[in-house]
Amino acid sequence: MATDIDLHLGRRLRRRRRLLGLTQQQLAIQVGIRFQQIQKYECGANRISAARLWQLSEALETPISYFYDGLAEAMERRETASANGGEMFSRKETLDLIQAYYQLGERPRRRLLDLAKSLHSEGDAVAS
Repeated sequence: MATDIDLHLGRRLRRRRRLLGLTQQQLAIQVGIRFQQIQKYECGANRISAARLWQLSEALETPISYFYDGLAEAMERRETASANGGEMFSRKETLDLIQAYYQLGERPRRRLLDLAKSLHSEGDAVAS
């Protein structure tokens, strides 16, 4: 399973490769691997070892630090989103609810939204 760091490195790898106008195949040949491995790095499915990151930075004519640029900020945004309920959108029940909501007509959607807001307000009143 990909970590946030793997995903960040993969996005940076893809960005730099595209900036230079290289295909995955061309980059793979330069570092002596198959293009499928570049695909896996770019989507975060496989981790990039330190040695491979060095090879990629050489092939892409960029310092290794390039791959880590913005990582701290990205991690902070993720932590903030998690603290603010960002993980709820990864739950199947949330996605099912949203899909069902948008299948309703405008008037039933408004009524359902009003109902949800009133239930939330009642919950706050009870908790106080």
